[in-house]
Amino acid sequence: MRLILLGGGGFRVPLVYRALLTDDGDAAGRCTELVLYDTDRRRLDAIAAVLAEQAAQLTGPGTGRPPGPAVRTTTDLDEALRGADFVFSAIRVGGLQGRSRDERAALDEGVLGQETVGAGGVLYGLRTVPEAVRIAERVAAVAPDAWVINFTNPAGMVTEAMQRVLGDRVIGICDSPVGLCRRAARAVGADPDRAGYDYVGLNHLGWLRRITVDGHDRLPELLADAAALESFEEGKLFGADWLRTLGALPNEYLHYYYFNREAVAALRQAPATRGEFLRDQQDVFYAQAAAEPAGALEVWERTRQEREATYMAESRESTGGWERDACDLEGGGYDRVALALMRAIARNERTTLILNVRNRTAVPGLDSEAVVEVPCLVDAVGATPLATGAVAPDQLGLMLSVKAVERAVIEAAASGERTLALRALALHPLVDSVYTADRILQTAYPA
Repeated sequence: MRLILLGGGGFRVPLVYRALLTDDGDAAGRCTELVLYDTDRRRLDAIAAVLAEQAAQLTGPGTGRPPGPAVRTTTDLDEALRGADFVFSAIRVGGLQGRSRDERAALDEGVLGQETVGAGGVLYGLRTVPEAVRIAERVAAVAPDAWVINFTNPAGMVTEAMQRVLGDRVIGICDSPVGLCRRAARAVGADPDRAGYDYVGLNHLGWLRRITVDGHDRLPELLADAAALESFEEGKLFGADWLRTLGALPNEYLHYYYFNREAVAALRQAPATRGEFLRDQQDVFYAQAAAEPAGALEVWERTRQEREATYMAESRESTGGWERDACDLEGGGYDRVALALMRAIARNERTTLILNVRNRTAVPGLDSEAVVEVPCLVDAVGATPLATGAVAPDQLGLMLSVKAVERAVIEAAASGERTLALRALALHPLVDSVYTADRILQTAYPA
């Protein structure tokens, strides 16, 4: 099986390769070749050095594992795509410098500056959607039978834009829902792999509504136990009282909606935005990896641990200050989702995964073409969303509002019309004024 990774010089690529190296499934359908595509040769070489050390450490004599997938790098998109079985898209248009500008432009106007939520997500989408569509068109021309797994943010918006070219052969993934579900299951003493999860929403905007173990919903039990509820990240982030009021467990990114004022204040007081922190951190990593390729894996691991430990640090600080649990510092999550998705399709191993797919009739109140994030049955024919049942009015209302923004971004990106870009920004529920939206747009895209 040939897997193409777009954004192959990205920092988190070694997490995907680690999952491939430790894939203990049947040999049939196992990835045999990994092609890394990126526009930056220096970053490609640095990540290739990390992967070479990973392979030496995790496979071969004495490990009990077969050799890992052969790795090849290229800066030619069509060359990368030829013969692809799966295409994993994890690109960052504009790099971390672009993310930093987006976040700072919003914060300077007193509204949320975050990569995928609010004004930052709109700006990122405006920059990313045209390139994602171009990639989808090249996949259609060069590798029409390939499956595209999209992790490029804003993941739901980008997946919907790419589906307009490739249809259901584009499936979006995210690590946030699976992390929430597994943490909640552990909090009630259940095996996360044996539990069922009723989750509904859009990417970075969803709610866990039931945790089913042996036919019984354990969420009411969890909501009633404050100590258990506040023993994991989302419980600490939102607080037991608010979670009981909601009657559901929100995705961590909903903290920016429910506690917007506190989140914005914490972000504005921070010495750097998340994008600025990651930009500076990764500049050091890539420079060190280029200077000493033989030690690239150690430098990468040290950098990764710092990255995970500081994830959503401002939100944690605004809710009392607390450290992430050791089990949440392993990194990845999306890599395991991607591997499970590829296995299910390539080997026809039926499984249920929370994915970003076309709604069809799964979520009442949203149209059939809207990309939603819900549990899906996955097999050789792809991912089929499972019916969610009625959605609470407050949840559906927010989903409809943000979906309108996503589609406004796609329309603006396709047309290049500045007035449509302004409309997309001003419609977002976390942007509080048309004038504010206009100033943010002027900063990000001077006329």
